[in-house]
This record gives sequence, C-alpha cells and structure tokens, in this order.
Amino acid sequence: MPSLKSLVAAAIAVLATPLVTPAQAQNWPTRPVKFIVPFGPGAGADIGGRLFAEKLSQKWGQPVIIENKPGGDSIVAIQAFLSANDDHVLLFGPSGNFTVHPFNYTKLSYNPADLVPIARASNTLIAAAVKADAPYNNVKEFTEAVRANPGKFNYGAVPGITEFIFWGYAYHEKLDILQVPYRDINVAPVDLGEGRIQAVMASFAIVQPQINAGRIKLFVVNNKTRIAPAPDMPTAREQGYPSLEMEGLVGLFGLKSMSDELKEKIAADFRAVAADGSIAERLKATGQAINIGGPKDFVESIEEQRRTVAATAKAIDYKPKN
Repeated sequence: MPSLKSLVAAAIAVLATPLVTPAQAQNWPTRPVKFIVPFGPGAGADIGGRLFAEKLSQKWGQPVIIENKPGGDSIVAIQAFLSANDDHVLLFGPSGNFTVHPFNYTKLSYNPADLVPIARASNTLIAAAVKADAPYNNVKEFTEAVRANPGKFNYGAVPGITEFIFWGYAYHEKLDILQVPYRDINVAPVDLGEGRIQAVMASFAIVQPQINAGRIKLFVVNNKTRIAPAPDMPTAREQGYPSLEMEGLVGLFGLKSMSDELKEKIAADFRAVAADGSIAERLKATGQAINIGGPKDFVESIEEQRRTVAATAKAIDYKPKN
C-alpha cells in the first residue's frame, strides 16, 4: 500500500500540473482575454498591445481587452496580472521594465519566476543622441571627448535597463560622466537640444521629434541591427562598442502554470496575425520593429538581458534603491 508521504507527493504533483490539456489549448480562449499593460494609453507598448489585440480578437473570436495599469515601476501591472490568477489575463509589455527589478529592490512584492514569457512581439528601437552641432558623430568620437573631459559631460537615460546599459558602457570605457535624473524622460531631448546635457539614450520615438526639428542628431543605434528610420547609422556593435548594445524586447507573459501547448498556440497565433505586415507597418511609425518569437526565443532574449544587467551591477557594485 502506498505510504501517506507518497500519496501527498502525488497529490502535490497533480495540483502543480497545468490544467489545460493539448486539446483544450487548441480551443483557447473560451471567453474574453485581457492584456494588462504597465503604461498609460499612447505609450509604445500600449500601441503595440492594441494592434495585436485587434487582430487576435478576430482570430480568436473573443474580445481582447487592453487594461492600462501604469505606475510603480511596472509593479502595479505585474501585481494586477498575478493576482488575477487567470489564464485569460496576460501581461503585455517590455521585459526591460522588470529585468532590473531584482537589482533595484532588496525585497520584491512578487516572484520574477512567476512571469513566464509566451510570445516576443516587437523591439523598441533604442538610440543615443547628441546636440546637432556637437563635434562628434559616432561612439568613438563621443567616448574620446568624454574621456578627455572627466566630470564635464552629463546625460539622460530612460530609467531601468537603459540606465544599466549606459552604466556598463561608461564602466567599460572608464568614463567619468554624470547622469541627470529625469522624472519625465521626454524632457531630456529638449534639454539636449538646448545644451543643458550632452547626450541622451532612449527610445527612438522619444528623440525623434528633436531630430526632426534639427536640434539633435544620433551617434549610435543600440539595437542589434540597424533601424529603418536611420538606416545609415551603424549599431553600437558595428562601431566596436558592444557594451552599448541593447534590445528593447516587448511581448506577452503568462502564469507559470500555463501549459507548453497553450504557450506555443498563443505564440503561433501572434505569428499568424503579424504575417500580413500591417502590424509591422503601423509599429514602424511609433519607433518599434516587429520581432515575433516563441516562448523559447523570448526566454533566451530575456536571459541575455538579465546576464548583461547582472554583469553591470556586479562590475559597478550597484546597490538596490530600496
């Protein structure tokens, strides 16, 4: 007769097994789906989420609702997603917003392992810019100028992983450059154009208005590949500065109890609705690029981010904010 210990272990194993069978996964969703977005309406991830939601609702035959939960360094949205505990409630947003959480907080209100990547949707285009009349046009010239003037240069960067990437670059190149903190990073390109700071690293969508106005110019693209809005600007790696490389990964996350079959089905549906190119075209206008990937691809991309952040945090002896 099985022991009480073995019966308990078997019961726990059953409870831990995802309840969605392969057949049920193919019939999912059976009711409206909700994408929780950690930003307000009009943000890049919100626009991307709505573009995919519109197409997916047609494919799934169920409404796909966007619920905006901005604030709290994305933790408000993450907690709302996890507390729902529902396989029809998913999180849509950039992984970089919470890749840095374990390094920024001594105690987190959630377990990062509970956020399971399902489908990579797009990349936010990231670039760094300087004042239009600055005498440097690439990373080498900028780096040499900063190194020759320790403590005299400053910059603005989007809080989170973008900061870590710039810190890693500054550490690697032994630069003494001051970061100016911004409550609203959209102000930084304006300050750059007026000469109050010397550089900005942010999404292309944030710097684009000042570029179009002729007040600032790019000196590097941080993504792994060149970007359509600036095809002649080399990437950080092409310029010989891989420490400045960054992929702005955006995608869909689910609960860890979700079955592999359901994750693969949702990822395949993302790929199917993106196939006609209409989402890619509309994303381009918002400084984003389509980059569909399944659970394995998304996990590998995020793990690469985490390793980069961890290496930088260790190198600069970074201490959590709280």
